[in-house]
Amino acid sequence: MLQREVKDTRVGLVTVSDVEVSSDLKYATVYVQAPGDEAEKAETLKGLTSAAGFLRSRLGRELRIRRAPELRFVLDRTQERAARIHQLLAEVKGEEGEPGGGDEG
Repeated sequence: MLQREVKDTRVGLVTVSDVEVSSDLKYATVYVQAPGDEAEKAETLKGLTSAAGFLRSRLGRELRIRRAPELRFVLDRTQERAARIHQLLAEVKGEEGEPGGGDEG
């Protein structure tokens, strides 16, 4: 639906990475990954938020449920955090390989 039916130009290549639905099925948090810098990601979220009512309606019809959950879109930063951890580990490993173990004192 995101790629074929949402016409908002702010919503480009978006990957849905996870969805958490509340126990009462009233709310759904949709975790998304979007390309670009922080400004572009913010615009993507604005576009998704703008399309939330349309998407909710379409989901209700597709799933044949009386009341579809309210959609809340959140950026999934898992890959960014993993890259940062990888970078930090590489830096630590590089320091260990230096003469003296990187600990002068």
